[in-house]
Amino acid sequence: MQSNKFTSIDEYISNCPEDIQKKLKDMRATIRAAAPDATEKISYQIPTFYLKGNLVHFGALKNHIGFYPTPSGVQAFIKETKKYASTKGAIQFPLDEPLPLKLVSKIVKFRVKENLERAKLKSKKRK
Repeated sequence: MQSNKFTSIDEYISNCPEDIQKKLKDMRATIRAAAPDATEKISYQIPTFYLKGNLVHFGALKNHIGFYPTPSGVQAFIKETKKYASTKGAIQFPLDEPLPLKLVSKIVKFRVKENLERAKLKSKKRK
């Protein structure tokens, strides 16, 4: 994938090889279904879903699809993601395997709940 300045998720996806585009489109659709009120944007030059703060990011790399649900999103699903390489805030889904879309959906729903609860607490503190 070329390193460009992207302005939309469509532009990001269309810049990827065709075989990876399908996976990225599936990832996007899964996230959109799990977080229908989230908005899409490019942040850190990768696709990002935003709902009362950054919700999740994802992107194509040489050998995997990176999924970035923040450290809390990784930690909450540590047992379900143990078969994948991961870091504090990222999970790597190999390109030669099907994406675990049900798991992605569960993680996104967890992050939606987390962001909404955080926003509610901030709102209460301001009153």
